[in-house]
Amino acid sequence: MKNRFPYFDESVFFEFPPVERAYPNGLLAMGGNLSPGMLISAYKQGIFPWYSEGDPILWWSPDPRYVLFPDKLHISKSLKKDLKKNLFNIFFNTRFSEIIKECRKMPRPGQDGTWITNELEKAYIKLFDLGYIFCAAVTEPDSNELVAGVYGVKMGKCFFGESMFTKTDNASKYGFVKFVDYLKQEGVDIIDCQTKTDNLERFGAEMIPRSQFIDMIKKGLK
Repeated sequence: MKNRFPYFDESVFFEFPPVERAYPNGLLAMGGNLSPGMLISAYKQGIFPWYSEGDPILWWSPDPRYVLFPDKLHISKSLKKDLKKNLFNIFFNTRFSEIIKECRKMPRPGQDGTWITNELEKAYIKLFDLGYIFCAAVTEPDSNELVAGVYGVKMGKCFFGESMFTKTDNASKYGFVKFVDYLKQEGVDIIDCQTKTDNLERFGAEMIPRSQFIDMIKKGLK
């Protein structure tokens, strides 16, 4: 039977089940759609979609939550030197369709394929058109070639990181630091990293209780 779940535009708020009902692995709900109202509502409640092509839409809210506070960003000495050299060009909130396509193609250790489905790609491009997606495009200094990129959902003082890619050594690290500084200037005080990685840990990301995360985004979204 065809899914007839209603389409919500960005003005509609959809209330998900309380995050406390999530399974120990963070899985909270299944189904629905990726309409702007449903996606925006999910992030406002500390929830994000993550599923594979051909599977139903899965909604997650893990506990604890992996986050980065811009004020606590850790930059290694070697990276500080690279930042002073201006090894790459960086542009904000442009070339998003290219960035998300590259993120789809980027191989992930331990993952079979990509979690960015065709449906998700279209949904986030729509969010970008509506002004909810912030991104950074990193290019080679002598060309317009895109060598790294990062994107996520920005609302109020909160940024919900989604994905990033790189084709060149240090390009993603360079772009990430520049992007965090840009987000800080835009008033962001918490970055949701969702999944723990060694790279993010080196930048100072940390685990906090989900309850604390929910409280912080509620304040940051006002």
